[in-house]
Amino acid sequence: MNTGRKTILLFDTGKEWGGGTNSMIELLKRIDRKRFSVVCCFYTDYRRGANGPLLSEELARIGIPLVVLRPPRQPLWAKITKELVRGLLRSWPVWRRQAIFRIDKRWRIMPMAERLAELLRIGRFDQLYMNNQPSSNLEGYLAADLAGLPVVQHCRIETSLNPTEVAITNHSACRIICVSQGVAQSLRDQGVDDHLLVVVPNGIDIHQALPSPQRSEWMSTSQLIVGTVGQLVPRKSVADLLGAIALIRDEGGPRVDLLIVGEGPEAANLRALASRLGVSEQTHFVGFQREPLPWIAAMDIFVLASHREGLPRVILEAMLLAKPVIAARAVGSGEVVADKVTGLLYPHGDVRSLANAIMQLYRNPALRAQMGAAGRERVSQKYSIEQYVEGVQNCLWEAACSGSS
Repeated sequence: MNTGRKTILLFDTGKEWGGGTNSMIELLKRIDRKRFSVVCCFYTDYRRGANGPLLSEELARIGIPLVVLRPPRQPLWAKITKELVRGLLRSWPVWRRQAIFRIDKRWRIMPMAERLAELLRIGRFDQLYMNNQPSSNLEGYLAADLAGLPVVQHCRIETSLNPTEVAITNHSACRIICVSQGVAQSLRDQGVDDHLLVVVPNGIDIHQALPSPQRSEWMSTSQLIVGTVGQLVPRKSVADLLGAIALIRDEGGPRVDLLIVGEGPEAANLRALASRLGVSEQTHFVGFQREPLPWIAAMDIFVLASHREGLPRVILEAMLLAKPVIAARAVGSGEVVADKVTGLLYPHGDVRSLANAIMQLYRNPALRAQMGAAGRERVSQKYSIEQYVEGVQNCLWEAACSGSS
């Protein structure tokens, strides 16, 4: 067995900066450079926010090179064929998904697998490490097979796989790092082999200096501020939070101000919804913030209404700042939030229950403080960055050594 330094190609097909990117950067800052040499390969060199630094610039600051492997544009034949398939197989959704998958495999997945395999051979890498989830990293599995290398998947969100994706994953993966027990169970239920699954929860720097709360003109010391942070996409269900704030107002409750940190394709729809619900005046969209912690520090209650997560890093940050957390009962959120101890869980989409949870904490400042303190204790004990980095490094090392034995 060769136990020398391992060269790893980190592959990511993402297009936008999110929690997975942050977790990857935090890992790469701390990875043991005596044991691992890492090169990143992305399809897009995207920015951190609208005007923030490029991914390549952030990686360069920590000494990690980036290769941008741009995928081909979808050919006209593939576009037309998929439209025909969608029309002809409208009543048969399973067959429709399978047919579209075969088309994508032919024009995009296999050609990209061959290019990635060539990159692995030329760079003489020891291992491929992928940072999304199996269905969006399929070309990586095929490339690793072509190059004869071990592959480790970091699965950062609950996902759905088709039978072909399950079969390729079971055939090619050495390890699948799951960010929560829920993600592991979801993969297990879909047929992924149990011996491949290793749970390494996300972690954050629990020793970092905590910021002072962000101040804005609209904030006062007497009002209650409920807030959320994340991409404004349908999966985050921010509309439920707007609905809960409106429900509290409609039923004669106290004024509750809502702070929304983030940008995304749903931003215009959410602003329009706030207007229709009559809560525009008390809803504050502040856009993407490169440093979200001061904004979380300004909140009295943090809410994450998502229906699908992995293990949300933003909840860990809210807990470190001693904020009580209200979260929809979903994979990841339901693990990190101890119900009635560090916060409150409610059924996803149940706006009434969300409004009730906000009011329960509104009426009881002592409970908010108690839950916040319990949350800080929980994140310090279970979700440190040191535990996260050690767990990921162990998986990478074992897989790389198995490939060189």
